[in-house]
Amino acid sequence: MSTAIPTVPVEGRSLEEKFDPEMRFRPLRPGTAWIVAGLLLTLSGFHYYTAGFGLLRETTHRGIHMAFVIGLIFLVFSARKADQDRMAESVWWRPGGISLLDWGLAAASAVASLYVPWIFADLAFRVGNPLLIDVAMGTVLIVVLLEATRRGVGWPLPIIAMLVMLYAYFGPSMPGILQHPGASWSNIVNHLYLTSQGIYGIALGVVATYVFHYVLFGVLATRIGLGKLFIDLASCVAGRYAGGPAKVSIFGSALFGMISGSSIANTVTVGSLTIPAMIRLGYPRHFAAAVESTASTGGQITPPIMGAAAFLMVEFLNVSYTTVILAAIVPAFMHFFGVFCQVHFEAKRTGMRGLRPDELPDAMEVLRTGWQTVMPLLSLLLILFSGFTPYLAAFWGITSCLVVGLGRSPVITIGYFAALVASIAAGVTTMLAFALPMIAVVIVLAVRAGLASDEGRARVVDLIDAFVVGAKYAISVGAAAATVGIIVGIVTLTGVGFKLSFIVTSFAAQLGDVVLSLMPTGLMTDKGVALFFTLILTGLVCVLLGCGVPTTANYIIMVTVSAPALVMLGVQPIVAHFFVFYYGVLADITPPVALAAYAGASMAGADPFKTGNTAFRLGLGKVLVPFVFVYGPAMLIVTPEFNWPDFIMTTLGCAAGIVLLSAAFGGYALAPLAAWERIILGIAALPTIAPGLPSTLAGLAVASPILIRQIVAAGRAPRTASG
Repeated sequence: MSTAIPTVPVEGRSLEEKFDPEMRFRPLRPGTAWIVAGLLLTLSGFHYYTAGFGLLRETTHRGIHMAFVIGLIFLVFSARKADQDRMAESVWWRPGGISLLDWGLAAASAVASLYVPWIFADLAFRVGNPLLIDVAMGTVLIVVLLEATRRGVGWPLPIIAMLVMLYAYFGPSMPGILQHPGASWSNIVNHLYLTSQGIYGIALGVVATYVFHYVLFGVLATRIGLGKLFIDLASCVAGRYAGGPAKVSIFGSALFGMISGSSIANTVTVGSLTIPAMIRLGYPRHFAAAVESTASTGGQITPPIMGAAAFLMVEFLNVSYTTVILAAIVPAFMHFFGVFCQVHFEAKRTGMRGLRPDELPDAMEVLRTGWQTVMPLLSLLLILFSGFTPYLAAFWGITSCLVVGLGRSPVITIGYFAALVASIAAGVTTMLAFALPMIAVVIVLAVRAGLASDEGRARVVDLIDAFVVGAKYAISVGAAAATVGIIVGIVTLTGVGFKLSFIVTSFAAQLGDVVLSLMPTGLMTDKGVALFFTLILTGLVCVLLGCGVPTTANYIIMVTVSAPALVMLGVQPIVAHFFVFYYGVLADITPPVALAAYAGASMAGADPFKTGNTAFRLGLGKVLVPFVFVYGPAMLIVTPEFNWPDFIMTTLGCAAGIVLLSAAFGGYALAPLAAWERIILGIAALPTIAPGLPSTLAGLAVASPILIRQIVAAGRAPRTASG
């Protein structure tokens, strides 16, 4: 069988770099490239080792991570966007093609990041009473961190961080409820730099402890062929039905999303195959791009790898990662189900055919050649659900990728997986007894593969490169997390989070009073109306903030500000966190800054804004479902009052509402819909989606005449393409 390791096509990589600021790496001269690659490989090796053999002391671990991350950003990102695409010449003021200033900033980043771990023994005596050197080092770190974040993810996040620091400093001059005593620069630096409430806080810790490992796992899993297997399986399952490539896009993006938490990476990887196929079949270019980008945004909400926000949720809520995974299953399904329904109705309305047998891969051949690539994902899930930590699960997932990628032998793969299962069954708590011999096996396999053939040597090089690329992909999110630590630190220092929550709930209550005055008495309570408008305001702010801020930073900021407001109105903490998380992800397909939609539009040669509008419409499940699980928390499974009747009623009602709304948008259900029928179905969908048997029955009752008419019309119509 072929052992070529699939990668993102060159065109796809260029689109990633164009639309995702975290991927815009500057070209490096050969000598410098080797130095940077060595540092990136060291960073990956550090995290791989500590995940399996024990984390360092918290401050030390985070400091080492940040020293590498911020320093590397100055080496792989140019200061100006205009210089990002050209390789600079090597002269005395630009050794290796990188300016002396960037080399100096990289060194300053490392020194300032490692200073706190170095003085750790005396840290308790300096917190609250920092020395001049402490303030100086903290100031250096804040400056280089803001510049590194600007280069890695753009201007919005550093600007927000600077504004909140100004707010902390000029507190006495703030108006009304926002006024506070203020803090000196020394106190601000003390709080942000020397305590665990700021830069070295939870956000950085989660990236250094969990996120980095799962980014690395995703890159390695894709390199060994798991992404290709998922796309081929999606083709086998859905390709033959009406509008086949569009449905392949949905299934493929859902499966690929299990190992990739990036909307844009998912779009360009899966879309490189599905978008051209959709266009050849007859889909409009903007619709093809919208289908792929909308489905791809599901990657950030699809277990088991859901992006950094899911791991942050673990720390903020003090729950296990398996709890977050279980809570995410049904809402993620609803997102893909909503896209699928609209694609299906569009295909039936326009008469799109499915793919012919000769256009589809052979399912048995796909499984025969690719089954080994599933083992790393199974290993990760097995360890995760056996009660071990997420980073240990990632360690064994990465190790499994190495075993499969280097060995390419069914016997070795089965033997490895059997040994892993036996180790877990035997209760090896640290698994070190199993780790040492397995890593030895990996080394032997690497040597054997490297000496056996040119193909084997290529596999070794590819996997080493995956460690380098994985670290490169993770450095921007590390800088963003540290900068978010500044924002969170100022919120805890000034108490502004509770003030903003009060402002939001007060404004929502005022809107509610206006609405209640126009409604019949007793239809809704004051608290119910206030909650509804608070949800709307929170969702709008999440989407607007997400236009310029990465999902992880968006989630942390909004959780800090909005989650307390929702909890005060009776929403359970995990439900409030999921609500903020989902609306933050929605920004990737919401104009005017719909980065995933624009990436898909570039691949399809479509109008970007038209693609974004269509993608937002296709993502109706992601828009509606957060409201459903707020009012029907049983959908998240792990809530305290979960019971099966509520879960079934909420889930089925939501699914029925999505079907009705999809038909209304698409103008087709079982037969073409007239304009007035679409309006009635749209109206009927809203109470159906609302949790509860009475509202669901009311919605279905309103829709029933249209549905009966559709059944009659479908019975009279001649059968066309398979559905």
